[in-house]
Amino acid sequence: MNSADMPVASNAKGASGAPARSAARLAAVQALYQMEASGQGVNATIAEFETHRLGGVLEGERLHGADRKFFAEILNGTVEVQARLDPYLERHLAKGWTLARIDATARAILRAGLYELIRRPDVPSKVVISEYLEVAKAFFDDDEPKFINAVLDAAARQARADEFEA
Repeated sequence: MNSADMPVASNAKGASGAPARSAARLAAVQALYQMEASGQGVNATIAEFETHRLGGVLEGERLHGADRKFFAEILNGTVEVQARLDPYLERHLAKGWTLARIDATARAILRAGLYELIRRPDVPSKVVISEYLEVAKAFFDDDEPKFINAVLDAAARQARADEFEA
């Protein structure tokens, strides 16, 4: 798959838009999508994004520079623990649903979001959920952002129950 085949965020932020970590999250979701669609490996994908996409131009508009280290961490980490993320996510889906039935971009958002919830306790769960909800809104106009919010919220309540007690 080449970059022209990738879904493009419908309201991607320009140079004055998203902060570097938000841009890294958006790029990580795009990279996860690309890897799934093309079978390209994580190292080649990181190299491609660092060379051609992070801080590049999208639809004639310069993108905000992404935090490259954070981007690579999300991508590497999500791929590394995906075999553990997927069953965890499936437990939070409606009965009879599997990740395979979900749109590939939504799947990438859920995986990256859950990775952060589990492996980045320094980032509050509400921040993680909010950030990936914004990523979802960049790609979807319909019910997908609500669905992604609900799944990540349920996963966060299980993974970080202490943040929700009070």
